Amino acid sequence: MEFFYPNWGNDFWRIWGYIAHGDKNYFVIPDEKRFDKTKIEDFCRAQGIALYDTAKEVIRLKNNASDNFLQIVRPTDIARLLEQLPECHTLVATGQKSAETLQATIGCPALSVGEAIETTYLGRDIKVWRMPSSSRAYPRPIEWKAEYYKKIVE
Repeated sequence: MEFFYPNWGNDFWRIWGYIAHGDKNYFVIPDEKRFDKTKIEDFCRAQGIALYDTAKEVIRLKNNASDNFLQIVRPTDIARLLEQLPECHTLVATGQKSAETLQATIGCPALSVGEAIETTYLGRDIKVWRMPSSSRAYPRPIEWKAEYYKKIVE
């Protein structure tokens, strides 16, 4: 995929549009069912947001992306990523499977939705957040999810 969360059925960019600009359609290309990649990249650069998966290799056990049916074969090397991002001090998991994978990878306690913990990983103080899934399969309004996500930037 060209960028993270390009799926029209996922509300990730609507959540951030609502938080950053008060408009859940801020990152939507008018009259099209797709997100504006350039606007998203500019926003992420301006805010210092880097996006990456918690797993490098995943098997879909059923023909959907539900966390319940994903098998993590190879988690992402978080240590290597953090070496490349020396100013990164916050990690965010956007759903159950990513939170479980991140927890297992860096050895932090389990997280509840909306919860953050402070931990030390490889000698670096890190804040780790667990956000609700931005998938529409997680049936909550954008505004409800945004209340959790905006805690990251407050």
